[in-house]
Amino acid sequence: MRAKFEKFGLITAGAVLGIMLSLNYSAVADKETKPQLPIDDLRTFAEIFGKIKSDYVEPVEDKKLLTEAINGMLSGLDPHSAYLDADGFKDLQAGTQGEFGGLGIEVGMEDGFVKVVSPIEDTPAYKAGLKSGDLIVKLDETPVKGMTLNDAVKRMRGKPDTPITLTILRKGEAKPIIVTLNRAVIKTQSVKFKLTEPGYAYVRITQFQEHTGEDLAKALKTMRDENKEPFKGLILDLRNNPGGLLNAAVGVSAAFLPKGDLVVYTEGRTEDAKMRLTAQPENYVRGGGDYLRNLPADIKTVPMAVLVNGGSASASEIVSGALQDHKRAVIMGTQSFGKGSVQTILPMNNGTAIKLTTARYFTPNGRSIQAKGIVPDIAVEEGTINTVEQGMNLREADLSHHLSNPKDGDTPVTIETPKTPANSQDDAKPADKDGKDKAADKAPMEPGSKNDYQFTQALNLLKGLQILQHK
Repeated sequence: MRAKFEKFGLITAGAVLGIMLSLNYSAVADKETKPQLPIDDLRTFAEIFGKIKSDYVEPVEDKKLLTEAINGMLSGLDPHSAYLDADGFKDLQAGTQGEFGGLGIEVGMEDGFVKVVSPIEDTPAYKAGLKSGDLIVKLDETPVKGMTLNDAVKRMRGKPDTPITLTILRKGEAKPIIVTLNRAVIKTQSVKFKLTEPGYAYVRITQFQEHTGEDLAKALKTMRDENKEPFKGLILDLRNNPGGLLNAAVGVSAAFLPKGDLVVYTEGRTEDAKMRLTAQPENYVRGGGDYLRNLPADIKTVPMAVLVNGGSASASEIVSGALQDHKRAVIMGTQSFGKGSVQTILPMNNGTAIKLTTARYFTPNGRSIQAKGIVPDIAVEEGTINTVEQGMNLREADLSHHLSNPKDGDTPVTIETPKTPANSQDDAKPADKDGKDKAADKAPMEPGSKNDYQFTQALNLLKGLQILQHK
């Protein structure tokens, strides 16, 4: 019987090896440089496949083994390449269109655990006080260690209004923090806006989605009509924005830059991965007309401040980097996350897809953001504990297998955060005896409010610039 199993395993492994070789050969046949196939390594793979089929303590389906092999192959490349099964592919598509189910957190994998990159505003996770850098170690009573990222995400998703308990570790806390959330259908409003006072506009972008550029244009027109004259200043808030669609980032940049200005360029191994995206409609419009064409001309010249922090990633860094390089805006806040790589979604024939890192992106002046982030022109630390900045300050450079950055930048001017006794007490407060974090029960600070220290500093800067212009 054992001999039969071994024979069957070797036959199966041989078939797999043959398919892999034929597919690999056809894939590289069109390349100018035809690399040698790693025949010995593929033989080892086939041998291990056969041994698992014949000797593992329980029978394992071929599909499971191959799926796990694909998962490992992609996750071992960098923190952002991943295999998406059919459900994961559908969830990704739903997320970019602004509606999906779950808790509302952007997550990554680190040393076998789930780490929070950024909570999405107005979601259960955000309202419960989850912070960037929180390490999720348990989902209900199930340890996360050993799960794939896809498995963990699936467990966090579920029917609306059903509860899930997260056990998290947070820097500075002596005990694990236990938070119970109710799942919800996440409908994210990517653009929020208001006139903070006559002449001063505030726009917050929470995520770069399919219609973010159009929504921004509508918001600017609405506020401009309400103000009835050119703005004296505009604050663009990209804090805790985990990124999103590249064309949306180009559209947002194009709203404030002269037509034709370079927004971002990418460098990769294939010709498709080498792009130069400028502030032209063909680089940000997906069908239909140019949604920026009717914006008042003064939007291109209004004094601007852009707010970023450690939760600002990817598309947020493209926008802030472009505006910084063109000296179109003053960047304020704290150093951003540092995700300067491009992921391409490659659909497979069976309804699955792979998310593969295919390029690095660079700002107009040739700066790589990868593993460094955007360094603000004026560093303003946050003045309240109820923000992402008081978490573990997780950044791209902290993730295993992250791509390197060969370049460096300058040190920003710093505005120190005033230390108040209340702030000092809260910073030192431990979790209670049940592991409950009392700070997490407080409502998060409202961005763009009078309690938002970074916002008030940006507003003060714009008012100061207005005074200097008049003089």
